[in-house]
Amino acid sequence: MLCLKVPTDRAWAIAAMRDLDAILVDHAHCELKAASNSLSLAARYPLDREIVRALTDLAREEIDHFQRVLAELAARGRQLGSPPIDDYAVGLRRAVNDLPRSSLGNPLVDRLLVGALIEARSCERFRLLVEALERTEARQELHDLWTDLFASEAQHYRVFVDLAVRAAGGDRTQTSARLDWLADAEARIVVGLASRTQGARATIHG
Repeated sequence: MLCLKVPTDRAWAIAAMRDLDAILVDHAHCELKAASNSLSLAARYPLDREIVRALTDLAREEIDHFQRVLAELAARGRQLGSPPIDDYAVGLRRAVNDLPRSSLGNPLVDRLLVGALIEARSCERFRLLVEALERTEARQELHDLWTDLFASEAQHYRVFVDLAVRAAGGDRTQTSARLDWLADAEARIVVGLASRTQGARATIHG
């Protein structure tokens, strides 16, 4: 799906459906982190107005998603709580450090490609959650939320890839090659996390 090299184990969706409160809490924190990351990139690399505008638009959408998830948590009587450690995101950041040296000369490219991969994995997992919800009597509001997010994450993936190409001076070939390398690393991270936890963590990326 999209650029992903390995599918999520179906056991993940089973674990998520067993603890919807936990998956919602984790999801809310993911949305906050995504908004923060987009704003951080816009502030750190401000020279291209189009990239800054696109990143701040993404941040606005992520905050809207966060508020929707927060409302669902409130309806379920749950607090947000402290953010859990995201081993998946930590692994991706380490993978960037292991990337071959690039002639593109812009570290923003790799940061944007990491964003693209996170959105791609989120998209795949929201699809699994929507399919699982369709087999249950869960709240319709939750089904609608995750259906919307499935579409949004796919769109965000494309935005991040296009921005990475722009940051690379239009060099889509080299950008695609780096995305492919990172996708291999992402697959190893996903397989490693699943093997450590038997695919049973009720988190969006765990």
